Amino acid sequence: MGKKLKRFAAALAVLIMCTGCSEPSEIVTDPNGVISSTDIYSYSSSSESSSHNSSSTVSSSGGAGESSSSFSVSLSTSTESTSADTPENSESLPESNEYPPESSAESVDTSEESSSLSEYSEPEILPDSSSEVSSEPTIPVEPDDPIQRIISQMTLKERVYQLFFVRPEQVSGSGYAETAAVDLSDKPVGGIICMGANLESVEQTRQMLAELQESAMRNGVGVFLAVDEEGGRVARCAANLGTTAFDAMAVYGARNDPDEAFNIGRIIGADIRSLGFNVDFAPVADIDISPTNELGNRIFSSDPYIVANMVSNVVRGLNSSGVAAALKHFPGLGAEDGNSHTASEIVIDRTLEQLRSEEFVPFRSGIQSGADFVMVGHQQVTAFGDELPADLSYTAVTEILRGELGFNGVAITDAQEMNTISNLYYSRTAAIMAVNAGIDMVLSPEDFDDAVDGVYNAVLSGDISEQRLNESVTRILTVKQKMGLLP
Repeated sequence: MGKKLKRFAAALAVLIMCTGCSEPSEIVTDPNGVISSTDIYSYSSSSESSSHNSSSTVSSSGGAGESSSSFSVSLSTSTESTSADTPENSESLPESNEYPPESSAESVDTSEESSSLSEYSEPEILPDSSSEVSSEPTIPVEPDDPIQRIISQMTLKERVYQLFFVRPEQVSGSGYAETAAVDLSDKPVGGIICMGANLESVEQTRQMLAELQESAMRNGVGVFLAVDEEGGRVARCAANLGTTAFDAMAVYGARNDPDEAFNIGRIIGADIRSLGFNVDFAPVADIDISPTNELGNRIFSSDPYIVANMVSNVVRGLNSSGVAAALKHFPGLGAEDGNSHTASEIVIDRTLEQLRSEEFVPFRSGIQSGADFVMVGHQQVTAFGDELPADLSYTAVTEILRGELGFNGVAITDAQEMNTISNLYYSRTAAIMAVNAGIDMVLSPEDFDDAVDGVYNAVLSGDISEQRLNESVTRILTVKQKMGLLP
């Protein structure tokens, strides 16, 4: 009863503050930022999330080094892995995560997104305050550091937009899946995620992605272009564009062959790179702990060391093809009993010792193998003690992912339009909490404009420090520099 009263009181406070606002105002929430109903709403979609998750998921979560072995691939089957072999290390595999020149191949992937309904009334969106030049924070120029020099030349609003990774139609506001490039000049987002509905043909996809990149580069900073291409049933390019299809990852986990894992990453990377993508929201680094988890045979194995072996080599394969890998769904969804697309809350009861001995093992291995992104999920984990979704938790993101696991790349949320976020938090509240938790990029908030304005006004008011904002922009631009997306 206490949690419901807190949510109701917070919702009233936010609505009272937002009603009739004409100037940027400070956002006030209860300590958990919770604002809304606890009911579970239905979710319409049959494929994984941009944020990447379940059998029915909502989402949106090249080629230099080749292995000596080759293998044939086939359409996915639902075989489960039961292997528990000791992980093998392939010393001949490339260790560098630097991106080589673009390679050629064809690949495609399909997936549907899920929309979540919620019964609360959205707060009035605060006015765009980008015109308030006099109130914008300023940062010193660092002439000897090209990334800091670029940051010093960006407006506050441009820096805030770099923190968002969204679907093309969220930029255009059209309400339907875009299949042509949208103009990024007014909303220079850091990343674009394409779902199956955005991909009609190889030619259309290549043209759309090329024009998106051109639009972004006119603003001075290129854009991440991502797709969910795990293989198996979450493969938007393979399903829509006819690129290489793979079995479910559990099939390969049962064999625990590092060369095979490297080739999966290499081939998927080459396929999607040839279309214009530079980020793959894969591989799945979760462990198959609970038989009721939403991921099923998307997971390599129930053995953390087999998952670690396969994940680390898929990462190396993707990097060898010039594509950045995104490990998901930190701190691990494999022990869940539920579905973060349809449930309002997912609580996983695990101790820190259990996480360290199981869930963290593949993530640590993937990070050490050069993964540039880690996707943080919406699950609450009892070990953290804050009753917050992991992507809103300072303990999960800053203390554990950054501090304990040593991840210095881009931490991105799972899609925040999923029910576990959108049923309980306004878009602005979730985005602000995520940034303050240590997240660098917010994936597909339910209300994109509200989330952007919320973060912008939070920086103006000091609720998000400018230093914190610039830390994330620096990480984002560091990866973009490696990809050749900076001037």
